[in-house]
Amino acid sequence: MSEQTAYVDKRIPVYPRSVKGVFRNLKTAILIFAYGVYFILPWLPWNRETGPSQTVLFDIEDRRFYIFDLVVYAQDIFWLAGFLIIGAFLLFFVTGILGRVFCGYFCFQTLWTDVFIFIERLIQGERNARIKLAKSEWSARKYFLKISTWLAWLLVSFWTGLSFTLYWGEAGQLVIDIFTGQAPFPAYATTLFLTLTTLVMAGLAREQVCTYMCPYARFQGAMFDQDTLVVAYDDIRGERSQARTKPTKENLPHDFRVKNEIGDCIDCGYCVQVCPVGIDIRNGLQYQCISCALCIDACNTMMDTIKYPRGLIKYTSEVQQTNKKHNWFKLKNIGYALALIIVSSVLVSAILNRQGSELHVQQIRQPLYITLSDGYIQNRFSIKIFNKQNKPQDYALITSGLEHARIEVKPSGHFTVESGESVTLNARVSVDPELVKDEQEIFQFVLVNRNSKNRIAVDAQIFLPE
Repeated sequence: MSEQTAYVDKRIPVYPRSVKGVFRNLKTAILIFAYGVYFILPWLPWNRETGPSQTVLFDIEDRRFYIFDLVVYAQDIFWLAGFLIIGAFLLFFVTGILGRVFCGYFCFQTLWTDVFIFIERLIQGERNARIKLAKSEWSARKYFLKISTWLAWLLVSFWTGLSFTLYWGEAGQLVIDIFTGQAPFPAYATTLFLTLTTLVMAGLAREQVCTYMCPYARFQGAMFDQDTLVVAYDDIRGERSQARTKPTKENLPHDFRVKNEIGDCIDCGYCVQVCPVGIDIRNGLQYQCISCALCIDACNTMMDTIKYPRGLIKYTSEVQQTNKKHNWFKLKNIGYALALIIVSSVLVSAILNRQGSELHVQQIRQPLYITLSDGYIQNRFSIKIFNKQNKPQDYALITSGLEHARIEVKPSGHFTVESGESVTLNARVSVDPELVKDEQEIFQFVLVNRNSKNRIAVDAQIFLPE
């Protein structure tokens, strides 16, 4: 029988070891901040004149998003495109300069996996204890530790799914409805789906998600260049001419190693043991590396212990490794930065300068015009007014540019629109064709806000017989 090709390597379980250091502390701080924002934000109160008293709430039923003092309506959906463009260019910009740091510090997969590994370590013990437990025969103790770990994972997964659901309804009431069986089906479906995916991705798949499932792991290399910072092993210092050697009483002093061309790497394996994706950074840059820099903390800890200089593993670039001048201001980085500035400026300007009211005019074209008994030509229009302010507004609809025209607005030319609501009016504009110079007379519908005296004008046309 011919030997089949293995398209995916057989998974070797990864049991990361704990480590202390600058980058571990940075990852922990970011994790605490991210978890604090994600889990606490739906519960924070926010006073609004109208709308829910929740800091962030995505109200699908009423088609509006409440984000602090900002209320985003369906008409503002183009803002989402702006945010996505900013996110994409920011990712490209950061990757071009700092490599895959998004994966190492900010990605949800990394953050949740970090917590699941912490829970596993808390219940089952350090790396060696977890490996020993995994290889041992099933016993009452092993069942207890494994079930306890899974229950803790399930609790975090459920909390994750529930917290996401709370962003789409008033948190306090929605929690009561969920646990009393009165919540709508989508609330249960969303919570269950995210519970299961979190449990599988962060508890079971872990590094497999980063290695095989995440597309960013595959194409991020295309954004690297010689000046991109990556986590790298200094093989010249670590290997020298005699390669890495296990320490002995004779060769441990650093001066002895330098003199005898023995590498500073003592082959302790600490850098491999702390890696969450299970790679050996000493084998060079690999696409599995998420640039979390835990191997740097591990190596620096070992170097401090044996009193060797730090930096055997560090953030560096290909240019720096050859002792050349590092260039941050490459054309592509400048381009990404300019794109970020432009798109961000446009988006911020659109948000800050958006009008509190919207006026939309659509001509009714069936029929295009009507000839009245007195000879006047009548055109009909459907007019929609939307109030995006947090208070009811009084409006008046008038025309400009057709002083000789007759205008009839139903149900009324003076009306009130509640906050976040819209009204649709039917307008009939009649003109004497003898007084109209052009066959397509241009005029304007003007919406006057009687509270603020602000005006919005929209062009319209009067169509006449040829």
